[in-house]
Amino acid sequence: MTWLRRHALLTGAILALGSFLGLADGSIRHSWLGVDQVTRGAVGLTHLPELDTPMRTLTLLGSRAGLISLIALAIVSLWGYRRCWALALPVIMAGTGGLQLVAKWAVNRPRPNLADWGYPSGHVLSLVVFFGLVAYLLRTSRASRGWRVLGGGACAGIVLAVAFSRLYLDVHWFTDVIGGFALGLAYLLLTIWLVEALRHRRVNALAVPPADDSLPAREALIPA
Repeated sequence: MTWLRRHALLTGAILALGSFLGLADGSIRHSWLGVDQVTRGAVGLTHLPELDTPMRTLTLLGSRAGLISLIALAIVSLWGYRRCWALALPVIMAGTGGLQLVAKWAVNRPRPNLADWGYPSGHVLSLVVFFGLVAYLLRTSRASRGWRVLGGGACAGIVLAVAFSRLYLDVHWFTDVIGGFALGLAYLLLTIWLVEALRHRRVNALAVPPADDSLPAREALIPA
């Protein structure tokens, strides 16, 4: 991993975390209430009876059952050729659950129509991390450029669609969703940064030439 790429990942994670904290502070102070209400009204204009069932189905991808199914499918797909990732993925995704619980407890902001905590959107946070990792694995795979681009676009499209479904179903404010994007992106970039840093260290370690046992010891070269 180049110096520029390594620092770009870390800088991106810091900026995303800063955005999340800024939105969290605004949510606590109700600074974004006007934006949230305007967005809620605009999304409400898109309501159609024909969309209700598809949106409820789509949003299930970010539910606990949906995430478990996605993780299980990913483990089966990765087990044959990227076993380390198959083992690491459940641990990484468990971290998203802990993150959202701590964040929601700290901000303590109710949803539009529910009393429980809404900031940040756990659905969006988890799916940003999951599909972000899928896109990263595609990018670092041997798949053709076309498949990598198509797969990355599909991952982004799914996350955006689920994010919209949370607004459509009126279970989150707009800033809840953006906060989920920001915290998920920070966690994703930090994870990739750590993976790349460990890989870089391993490559450097393997590149060190082994000691030549055929050479005389240094002590033997020093006259008595």
